[in-house]
Amino acid sequence: MLEARRIKHCRACGTVVEYRVPSDDNRERAVCPRCGTVHYENPLNVVGTVPVWGEQVLLCKRAIEPRYGLWTLPAGFMELGETTAEGAVRETTEEAGARIELQGLFSLLNVVRVGQVHLFYRARLLDERFDPGTETIEARLFHEHEVPWEQIAFRSVRETLQRFFEDRRRGQFGVHCADIG
Repeated sequence: MLEARRIKHCRACGTVVEYRVPSDDNRERAVCPRCGTVHYENPLNVVGTVPVWGEQVLLCKRAIEPRYGLWTLPAGFMELGETTAEGAVRETTEEAGARIELQGLFSLLNVVRVGQVHLFYRARLLDERFDPGTETIEARLFHEHEVPWEQIAFRSVRETLQRFFEDRRRGQFGVHCADIG
């Protein structure tokens, strides 16, 4: 179970929940001691892209916490009512103001420690015009040798970028699945 439990009160009646294993289950859940409602906590999906212009990738410098001022791929939490692909396009538009053509799914990374699954798609930039949103200080293109590796915000982004450049050198892109500790 994650250390940071998010559910404090029952969504049905407002009573403070207890964490225990329900009689018909095998793991600890948030259970309302008053009305018996069991609240399930599931991983959040983070969706984004690896936007490419020629030999360069687009990175965004974060204007929000966590990791303010560090570089990341355009990505964010998937919203209800959208597919992972739609969310990746939306996040790229919101964070970088970039127009893209979405390509295939590239990486799926389980970040169990924080209860997230990160999915990145390859994307082709349609032009070099960027209009970063409020969550981004700067959106900029980098050649592989220019990537500020020590200033990458998240391990999932580092892993995705490293695998992207490896695949590009091989001339063949795959789908990469991994667990981030």
